[in-house]
Amino acid sequence: MAKYKLEYIWLDGYEPVANLRGKTLVKDFPKFPTLKDLPNWGFDGSSTRQAEGHSSDCVLKPVASYPDPTKENGVLVLCEVMLPDGKPHPTNARATIIDDPDTWFGFEQEYFLYKDGAPLGFPKGGFPAEGQGRYYCGIGYSTMGDIAREIVDLHLDLCLEAGINHEGINAEVAKGQWEFQIFGKGSKKAADEMWMARYLLQRLTESYGVDVEYHCKPLGATDWNGSGMHSNFSTKFMREKGGKKYFEKLMEAFDKYKNEHIAVYGPDNHMRLTGLHETQSIDKFNWGIANRGASIRVPNSFVPAGYKGYLEDRRPNSQGDPYKIASRILQTIKTVPQK
Repeated sequence: MAKYKLEYIWLDGYEPVANLRGKTLVKDFPKFPTLKDLPNWGFDGSSTRQAEGHSSDCVLKPVASYPDPTKENGVLVLCEVMLPDGKPHPTNARATIIDDPDTWFGFEQEYFLYKDGAPLGFPKGGFPAEGQGRYYCGIGYSTMGDIAREIVDLHLDLCLEAGINHEGINAEVAKGQWEFQIFGKGSKKAADEMWMARYLLQRLTESYGVDVEYHCKPLGATDWNGSGMHSNFSTKFMREKGGKKYFEKLMEAFDKYKNEHIAVYGPDNHMRLTGLHETQSIDKFNWGIANRGASIRVPNSFVPAGYKGYLEDRRPNSQGDPYKIASRILQTIKTVPQK
């Protein structure tokens, strides 16, 4: 028997953006535990805005587990929050996702690395002398600084060692801004792994005295890009059948429910979706082939393939909850007949 350190991780009840929480349980196992070996656990919901003090018990139900590459015999345990009666807690957005193993999602997480209240590389109280241009996929100290790349490379390694399907990184358009991508087959897998990747990134940056800034427009109404979480999606029908008629009906549905989508695509999106900086205005919906200023970007390969493949919703922002985003996209898709 060996002692394993189980880090139970969940989302709290803060609004409009939930925070990641975690606490450690030490248990004996004869070998590395599987998901079915991991017990439910409890926590004080009154300290996370998920219960009142007179009835504060909430339940953590393990839904995915990963080896913790930073600890010997460590296990990262992703949990849903449940009520004591076994029903999903009202804050449990994961439970609202239609379960479909043939739905694929890919999330592109943009974010800033902040130190002392400003993006890495920004002079104190001001802005870099050089505006946007050379930072995107850039190299060199003058553009990238001395610790950002170390952080993002270490984060990549941690995700891969944990078994997370991390698909790549790049420096983004603004100084101090980065992106990583997570892909998963199954309607919940990519969202699960995005939350775990966020957790590993935030825990890693603790040791650098650096914060991860997910706000979609942290530099305000300036000529500096905001941050998104572009959401790529496809169903089995979209990949194998598709067709122009179905695609047009699908886009009509996304237009019809545009307000419902915006409601769960992250707070303060009006600051980002202005029609500038590779965005469509928040109150409009459109689609376009290879158009990064559209609500839905259609890849160049989509139409020649017979209107089959994946689509990219560019409206979700960097603070968006991937569970809520996936849930809303699938709800809209479900309204479109496959005939």
